[in-house]
Amino acid sequence: MFHISLIDRDLHIRYIGGTPTKGIDRHCMVWATKRPRATAMRTTAIPNTVRDGDRTNGTETRGPGRQPAARAFSRRRMRTMRRDLLILAALAAMGGAGGALLSESAHHAAAAPLVQTAPVVAPAPAYAHPVLTAARGVLATAGIENAAEASRVGRALAVLGAKVKKQSDPKALELAFKAYYNYQAAHPEKVRKPYLYFVDYGLSSTTPRGYVFDMKELKVVDGPFTVAHGRGSAANGQGVPTRFGNGQGSATSSLGLFLAQETYAFVGHTAGQAYRSVGLRLTGLSGKFNGAARARGVVVHGAPYVTAGKAGRSEGCPAMEQDRARTLIPRISNGGLVFLFSPLDRNWKNNDPWVKGGAA
Repeated sequence: MFHISLIDRDLHIRYIGGTPTKGIDRHCMVWATKRPRATAMRTTAIPNTVRDGDRTNGTETRGPGRQPAARAFSRRRMRTMRRDLLILAALAAMGGAGGALLSESAHHAAAAPLVQTAPVVAPAPAYAHPVLTAARGVLATAGIENAAEASRVGRALAVLGAKVKKQSDPKALELAFKAYYNYQAAHPEKVRKPYLYFVDYGLSSTTPRGYVFDMKELKVVDGPFTVAHGRGSAANGQGVPTRFGNGQGSATSSLGLFLAQETYAFVGHTAGQAYRSVGLRLTGLSGKFNGAARARGVVVHGAPYVTAGKAGRSEGCPAMEQDRARTLIPRISNGGLVFLFSPLDRNWKNNDPWVKGGAA
């Protein structure tokens, strides 16, 4: 159960306890209005309307005293209550999906020591409820959800940014984390693992430019390590890739966010010789920038032309060393995310739907 209040236009939320269950009304355990004066705080307790054993009469509390409500709510107050209950329902549901809204309890504790939050695992069907979908839109418009997303991105940058040795652009990690959290908030049922494979293609192929992050624990799982880019993205294998695309047969790397899916037995060829590795299929999530990734056969795999000192060119795949692939690919498969970045494609930077704030 949550306690939510507006104090001097600041939203204060406190997790009180209780078992989340299906349905909006079961999340709406406690509701509070904006206090009308600086010295008076009015709280209205709403009983759990689902469990008969928990039914209690609504009460009003003014200051330290408490007395039963003597009359029905006015129409104006009921309209306000319905509005705030809608917001609370969305907060309860989104907050439970792996921290989609309020997972950073440590951050909130530092900002406001008297307000505490705790994660709740809400049932998956609640996310598809049309009322909650509408409530998410209201929250985003009001800036509440955007502020929560910015809080998560800021904390991830503070913790992980110091551990990334080199970035081609000051915004590289920020864009990756924005895309990760935006997609996680919109599709929590698809992000089944907390791992993010990040590659900075603004760095050369001789510079270690790949990382795998644990976005739940905010730890570096591995990195930096060398990663290949597509042969269609650069004239040679020693430089920085400059061309990116989503077309069949282009052999270019694609930028943006990808969903890591199933693994399979990968067979490749280099220098006339066949080699085998574990492969990881990807679904492009950034629309026109990488939506054809699976059809193009863009996958993560190990390759003998990627070594600790340099990475050769692929057919567009973010390939890594073979030994590393055997360890990392199973970890990020079936629910992790991949983000490929470059500062050189301004069209992508300005229009990737998940970097901008989310897509359907």
